[in-house]
Amino acid sequence: MSTPPRTMALSGRTVMRWAQLRSRCHAAVPRRVPSWLPAGPVACERPYSSRGTEKVDMSAYPVESIRNFSIIAHVDHGKSTLADRLLEITGAIAKTDRNKQVLDKLQVERERGITVKAQSASLFYNHEGVNYLLNLIDTPGHVDFSYEVSRSLSACQGVILVVDANEGIQAQTVANFYLAFEAQLEIIPVINKIDLKNADPERVEKQIEKLFDIPIDECVRVSAKQGTNVKKVLHRVIEKIPPPQCSTVDPLKALVFDSTFDHYRGVVASVALFGGEVQKGQKIVSAHTKKRYEVNEVGILTPNEQPVHKLYAGQVGYLIAGMKEVTEAQIGDTLFLYKQPVEPLPGFKSAKPMVFAGMYPVDQTEYNNLKSALERLTLNDSSVTVHRDSSLALGAGWRLGFLGLLHMEVFNQRLEQEYNMSVILTTPTVPYKAILSSAKLIKEYGKSEITVINPAQFPDKHLVSEYLEPTVLGTIVTPHEYIGKIIALCQDHRAVQKDMLYIDEHRVMLKYLFPLNEIVVDFYDALKSLSSGYASDKAYATGKLLCERLKDTIPRQLFEIAIQAAIGKKIIARETLKAYRKNVVAKCYGGDITRRMKLLKRQAEGKKLMRKIGNVEVPRDAFMRVLKRQTDK
Repeated sequence: MSTPPRTMALSGRTVMRWAQLRSRCHAAVPRRVPSWLPAGPVACERPYSSRGTEKVDMSAYPVESIRNFSIIAHVDHGKSTLADRLLEITGAIAKTDRNKQVLDKLQVERERGITVKAQSASLFYNHEGVNYLLNLIDTPGHVDFSYEVSRSLSACQGVILVVDANEGIQAQTVANFYLAFEAQLEIIPVINKIDLKNADPERVEKQIEKLFDIPIDECVRVSAKQGTNVKKVLHRVIEKIPPPQCSTVDPLKALVFDSTFDHYRGVVASVALFGGEVQKGQKIVSAHTKKRYEVNEVGILTPNEQPVHKLYAGQVGYLIAGMKEVTEAQIGDTLFLYKQPVEPLPGFKSAKPMVFAGMYPVDQTEYNNLKSALERLTLNDSSVTVHRDSSLALGAGWRLGFLGLLHMEVFNQRLEQEYNMSVILTTPTVPYKAILSSAKLIKEYGKSEITVINPAQFPDKHLVSEYLEPTVLGTIVTPHEYIGKIIALCQDHRAVQKDMLYIDEHRVMLKYLFPLNEIVVDFYDALKSLSSGYASDKAYATGKLLCERLKDTIPRQLFEIAIQAAIGKKIIARETLKAYRKNVVAKCYGGDITRRMKLLKRQAEGKKLMRKIGNVEVPRDAFMRVLKRQTDK
């Protein structure tokens, strides 16, 4: 039997003494008050607010004193480190040695050391006696997350283009420059890591002038790690980047450029105001869904959420309006006040998936949980496309489209870390187009050209007049001594050379037109090691290699397993996974041979029956293990 809980009566004196102790404990906790907040006692903090209930008066920052900008660069050129120093200089975070990748909030970002989600922060800075509001957006550098960059640029009027003083201009530097150039944004070139031993900022300045036509005297040399010249970057942002072209007297026009899902508050939308103002209690309407909502909270990120009374034209912040369904938050949507409709903003181009893979729950009972997790994660990563699919072997699932192989791996990792979902991912494939010659198929599909994203639905060649494969224009920047090997590597992957330009006396920029299927899996690894590609007969070699790898991956069973690779109905490769076999004749030390034969026959019949009713358990990482095309060394 359980003992009933004891109650304890407290006298009035005891209660008073307890209250005094609590107040002393709270008073003993030191608090760092930012310079822009008034002095005095700080109220209790909210669980999702970085500061107290004291709210910043955003009306003190008119459009003329606002600067919205992004940091763009190639991978590992120091974007996040520069963002850390800017946060420290403006007082958004305390200056400590632990400030590393402050804006990289996801676990996968800290583990991999890369940025995969654009993150924003509002900074307050006084320059020459004027208070400025600087809205910073730190963006990813890998090509697989370029959609994050393009969306972030829509909320900006300028960019900081960071280039490594040691590495110089690299492929994604060029790609991100043209994204900003096409958006007609002001570009501030910053040469980072000048403290490195092999840094050569003069060479990098010449590269920037030659490739981007930006004068050398506009480049800012910095060391983000040591903080050298970082204040000069802030001054250049204020002086060169124009304020937003909008007014608070116009009707509310807010662009949703990102969103996340909170279990308690629903959708948290990141918005950029292109007109008007918004505050708690107002009725707003979505231009996409036509639904009406009441604003529950508006605020800024500093870099954590800080509620404010109002957001005004030209400012960037977040908005919570009771959107409980993930389908209600559309990236690129325009929000406006109820009964004050406006012309919707252009929004964003839909992301074009480059890699497709099947995703299935390890256990079919987890199907609905995985469906919910996918909906919420795709709200935060709108570049992923999702279509329902099913497999005889794996059950019900989805066909997902990604921007690249790293994008697929990061998405899978986020599912596991943020939603505790275990999934099976099939081998990545690229979409193909087929020009149909069969009148029956043309009537069935209603058109003569179809797109195939699932290999199982690939039409037979006698029904097709022509197959079309996707191609990409790839840029490779390399030291000149590797040109010969890289050209040979590209030719082995069926690439066509389009351009070759010497950036300086040491570096060359090559442009090739690649079949996407040739580079989607392991071309980058091959490029780094400068190894050769496949043999000439790729279909048979690939089929044999995949069968061999599956043979090594799938555990042995009590019955024999045949692993086959097929093109259509033709088997092009086969491997046999031998069964575990008990020595049933071990107890027969002699006697009639018929008894031995009888025991072996009975064992063979049992194995045959097992093959009919037995299930093969495929490890969930088996598909990822067979991705690499090169043979193991």
